[in-house]
Amino acid sequence: MKYNDGPMKRKRSKSIEVIRRMEADARRYIWHPFTQMAEWEKGTPLIIERGEGIHLYDIHGKRYLDGVSSIWVNLHGHRKAAMDRAIKNQINKIAHSTLLGLTNIPAIRLAKKLVALAPPGLTKVFFSDNGSTAMEVALKIAFQYWHHRGRTQKTKFLSLVNAYHGDTIGSVSLGGIELFHGTYSPLLFPTHKVGAPYCYRCFLSKTYPECRLACADEVETVLSRHHQEIAAVVIEPMIQGAAGMLTWPPGYLKRIRDLCTRYRVLMIADEVFTGFGRTGTMFACEHEGVTPDLMAIAKGLTGGYLPLAATLAAGEIYDAFLGEYREFKTFFHGHSYTGNQLGCAAALANIEIFEKERVLERLKPKIETLARFLKPLKDHPNVGEVRQIGLIAAVELVKDRIKKVPFPLEERWGYRVAGEALKRGMILRPLGNVVPLLPPLSVTIPQLKKMVAILIESIRAVTTAD
Repeated sequence: MKYNDGPMKRKRSKSIEVIRRMEADARRYIWHPFTQMAEWEKGTPLIIERGEGIHLYDIHGKRYLDGVSSIWVNLHGHRKAAMDRAIKNQINKIAHSTLLGLTNIPAIRLAKKLVALAPPGLTKVFFSDNGSTAMEVALKIAFQYWHHRGRTQKTKFLSLVNAYHGDTIGSVSLGGIELFHGTYSPLLFPTHKVGAPYCYRCFLSKTYPECRLACADEVETVLSRHHQEIAAVVIEPMIQGAAGMLTWPPGYLKRIRDLCTRYRVLMIADEVFTGFGRTGTMFACEHEGVTPDLMAIAKGLTGGYLPLAATLAAGEIYDAFLGEYREFKTFFHGHSYTGNQLGCAAALANIEIFEKERVLERLKPKIETLARFLKPLKDHPNVGEVRQIGLIAAVELVKDRIKKVPFPLEERWGYRVAGEALKRGMILRPLGNVVPLLPPLSVTIPQLKKMVAILIESIRAVTTAD
């Protein structure tokens, strides 16, 4: 039975028989990420057929607001004409050729653009496929850099509790979310871990700003004792995404940079999620004028169109890999689709949209308006905290607001809120008891108002019904 039976239309374009077969095949053949399939298979799958602007349409023709930017990647909306056109133009030339010993025009142009956009001092671009691989590249570069510098004892990494840097073994080793990473502990290499700046649930039981960033003192304590063996400190600047959208107190990022410099360890910034305008600046490091030694980018790099990632490196790091062939200082790492022309063409179009449409400038009133719209939630008895940076917002649900007692995870409060939102026409993806809202940067203020209204209604529906 064929699924592609004619062009997509605004109304349902498929027969009930075709839809039922598609739903059955979805349950039978696909294994979904971060999804308990025993539960998923019992329900009716939501099958997306097309997108337009900040909306997604399922095979029944029903429209949904994309409240997660298609898992944090979409920036300018779906079917953005400039993006579509760039990819079509490129495919008329070539889709992909290897970057191993060869190069191509879009990759050259994109690398130059990224160096111009990045914090000053990042001068070389190593392409890969996704956020996890961009972080693996950064880890291996940092490790090998110190080897070339004769500091072969610097083999360890320092990262934060609650960290999430991807799902490959190296990036999972840096991770600190027990629910995600605990199962794989026998496969992982050991790392140093320090408490994260989670002000709402401070692990030191202190309050900002009186604390004077005591959480950063923990980083200094570890570095002062172990800097001789630590190759790099790894962080997501300004916010820990998958940990629950945990926003950082002002000054923490700058303090980490200063500590890395003082103790001569590299700083790796995971900007996979935070890059390309999500936090209100092109890169989150810009909030505190910080330049990392290595920076990983992905997700928004192509505006949500194609898989592409990059790791940007400081010139001093790149230079350590230069030498005679017989010295074998080469960085022995690569991916088949590294720097592919289609992905690079999409990324170039994405950056051009930022420039032509003044995306960052136009974000400011949206960010301020989002904060205003979210205010009613701050008094809700089951809302512990409302967090926001840029167009990233998150609501932490709690059983007891005064004592900050969380709901048991098995009660699925976040999922229940997402289910209510779906009934009202918006797609959300919770992080346990935290419900994030991440609209595409192209969202209009009326659309933003509607999204927040659905979020508020959904939280009230769930907490009132219980």
